[in-house]
Amino acid sequence: MIPAIFPRIAKRLAALALFGLAGLSGAQAAQTVLKVSAIPDEAPTELQRKFAPLGKYLEKEIGMKVEFVPVTDYAAVVESLATGKIDMAWLGGFTYVQSKIRTKGATIPIVQRQEDAAFTSKFITADSSIKTLADLKGKTFAFGAPSSTSGHLMPRYFLQQAGIDPDRDFKTVAYSGAHDATVAFVQAGKVDAGVLNASVWDKLVEQHKVDPGKVRVFAVTPPYFDYNWTVRGGLDPDLRKKLTEAFLRLDPTNPAHREIMALQRTVKYIPTRSENYAGIEAAARTAGLIK
Repeated sequence: MIPAIFPRIAKRLAALALFGLAGLSGAQAAQTVLKVSAIPDEAPTELQRKFAPLGKYLEKEIGMKVEFVPVTDYAAVVESLATGKIDMAWLGGFTYVQSKIRTKGATIPIVQRQEDAAFTSKFITADSSIKTLADLKGKTFAFGAPSSTSGHLMPRYFLQQAGIDPDRDFKTVAYSGAHDATVAFVQAGKVDAGVLNASVWDKLVEQHKVDPGKVRVFAVTPPYFDYNWTVRGGLDPDLRKKLTEAFLRLDPTNPAHREIMALQRTVKYIPTRSENYAGIEAAARTAGLIK
């Protein structure tokens, strides 16, 4: 009897060993590529250009390939985080709130630019008769994407706080889909006015892609928390820590980091947390954009 038992035990041990190796191989395979995306608040080519140096930096810092995954719209970023198709995403405050609700709190914001702790949106026009928010009544107007924090949610919220209901008081409301597209709408005379985030406006002026002699800023929102880098639920905690520390080490005085920081339009990354976006969530509920 004894000789017959040993072969069976040996087979079971061998099977367990193979199972363990297969499981290890699967875990390693899942960690060979970090898939990253971003809300499409600018043209796809611009998003790719901005991310390229940052992606190379992160590859060196975390020791794995970093792949940028473009998406078609804001909702696709939220869904991709929720389903594990991407590991990390550049989100606006509102899209982070949407991802938190979609995943029942599983997504984790890790860092934000220092500027995002007090972000603003700028109202622009080429119409000489528009000088204040009140002058927008009866005019045509363009927001950015419906899920944009700085191109829709917070401007809509602050308009409502000023006693203006865009759906009732504007002649028409359009959604350009992106901040640079909103500027193009206003500059081409497709709408009387629009709103976009302050950072993109400043960049377009610096790059001479908008003529501030024709298109001007006539109002600015109060500050609010906005963009952040968020990781999916279930991402390895050690990898999450490495990513966070990599962002926090970026320094504009370091020549190797200068291009990264310039393209990301920041002087410093700082830690962030879910509680910072409670005001965004409250504004979204007030504006009727989430229930």
